[in-house]
Amino acid sequence: MHELGHFLVAKAAGVKVLKFSLGFGPKVVGRQIGETEYMISAFPLGGYVKMLGEETGEELEEAEKERAFNQQSVTKRILIVLAGPLFNIFLTYMIFTAVLSAGLPVNVPVLSNILPVVDEVEEGYPAAAAGLRAGDVIVEIDGVRIDTWFDMVNVVVKNPGKPLDFVVKRDGELLNLKITPQSVDEVDPEGNKIVIGRIGVKKLGGGFFESVESDSILDAPIKGAEATYKMGFFVVDSIKMLITRQVSLKNISGPVTILQESGRAASAGFLAYFMFMALLSVNLGVLNLLPIPILDGGHIVMFVIEGIKGRPLSERTVAITQKIGLALILLLMAFALYNDFIRIFSNKNTP
Repeated sequence: MHELGHFLVAKAAGVKVLKFSLGFGPKVVGRQIGETEYMISAFPLGGYVKMLGEETGEELEEAEKERAFNQQSVTKRILIVLAGPLFNIFLTYMIFTAVLSAGLPVNVPVLSNILPVVDEVEEGYPAAAAGLRAGDVIVEIDGVRIDTWFDMVNVVVKNPGKPLDFVVKRDGELLNLKITPQSVDEVDPEGNKIVIGRIGVKKLGGGFFESVESDSILDAPIKGAEATYKMGFFVVDSIKMLITRQVSLKNISGPVTILQESGRAASAGFLAYFMFMALLSVNLGVLNLLPIPILDGGHIVMFVIEGIKGRPLSERTVAITQKIGLALILLLMAFALYNDFIRIFSNKNTP
């Protein structure tokens, strides 16, 4: 959808599009239709559009200069680049609107409720006895970093009766508390009796998700826009928390995790798959708007600077910024792949 946005707006602006590819890497199959070669490439993640005059230092024939990307006005170039992320966000909007039209809700994560902040401590339970208070942030349990409320629950429920070393942040200071989860008898979804741990803490505020619902098909497009807006800002807030280290970088996922999760979503049914696609698409849209060289947001920043200066940036400046941007993206991808494989092997070693 992202590349389709670039492609359609480029065509509408009169720019010559040389290639339109689904996927990256070597061409698997392709066909020339008019002036554009349409291809499917080896690696089925994303794609690309190659336009005439897009590359720095590209030599152009005089007759084709007016159709080259780099010869277009700043406004046209910004619109062509901006179309990619906007089409990602538009896809999310269309999916949400379709789901709402079918009478189903769209659940948007509430970031503040996902964070491991204690809202209430119940009297008579281990947390209260150990001195845990409302407002405390769970940072670590037995050497395991805690980034979300789910991380904390996962450790506690698996360790009934075992003393756990908690590191909590209170008023900017780190405190060490030892809490032994109380053993509680439960019944799992298969009807088996199990014993889980509980320390007596709660999250308030209406749950981990905010439900957006539509009263009718006519109301669905409006509610779809609301859900898309909220999901977009959930992504923005998540990025802010990664930058400020409120959330660990280990939560960054790469292509392996994306493929795994898409497979799980597909096996769970069409609705789960399309909701996963909607979340992934809005993520890609927002991330591509970041002002990082080589991303769409970085290109837009350079075009705006060109518009202010009244002349293009030098080829050397563009080349340097693109190298910096590429290095950052490759580093991020390497880190994401590292996280993917750590998740895979740690899951294999978990009993």
